[in-house]
Amino acid sequence: MGFTARPAVCIVGVLLAAALFLAAPAAAEGEWDAPESCATPVSVEAACRGASDTHHGVDYDHCVRSLNADARSADASASAGIHGLAVLATRIAVDHAASTEAKIEDLAELEAEGADRARFDHCLEQYGGAADLLRDALDNLQAKVYGLAMQQLMAALGASRSCEDAWRGAPPRAIPVAAHDREYERLAHIAIGFTHAAAK
Repeated sequence: MGFTARPAVCIVGVLLAAALFLAAPAAAEGEWDAPESCATPVSVEAACRGASDTHHGVDYDHCVRSLNADARSADASASAGIHGLAVLATRIAVDHAASTEAKIEDLAELEAEGADRARFDHCLEQYGGAADLLRDALDNLQAKVYGLAMQQLMAALGASRSCEDAWRGAPPRAIPVAAHDREYERLAHIAIGFTHAAAK
């Protein structure tokens, strides 16, 4: 299913820790904790396939393209497996939420008047809140508190829909943040799919 053997460095680390334990004085007996098990490496392709099979919001090709475009993906998948990819996907979603918020601010300053100003303000509020939720989810992911991280990721997902709802009634071409909304939603779905897999 796309999984590879544990990296040699992980195996060597476990053997070295065991050797040091055996060489330690008998007085230290009972004070040694076994090292944490190494993460099972998983390729970006395997992780995206699993996420797309279980979450309708994850598009396989977009998932692979988005993760492979980030130089951190190879290290994340090799050293921390699906957990590392879930953390990375959430970081990417945080970055996109923050950049979308900045883009909305720029657009609001350039062209917002009257009703449009209120729409932009609504979107700014939504993406600011989403970015905060995603950062909290990232903290919980790193602590492997997957249930709470999932709740926060799901809550952050609503920002794009709420932003687009503010533009309801305007011609489709007139929604200046539509492309950003769609991309944010797709990236958030990837983070949710990977987190769900990591929690198993």
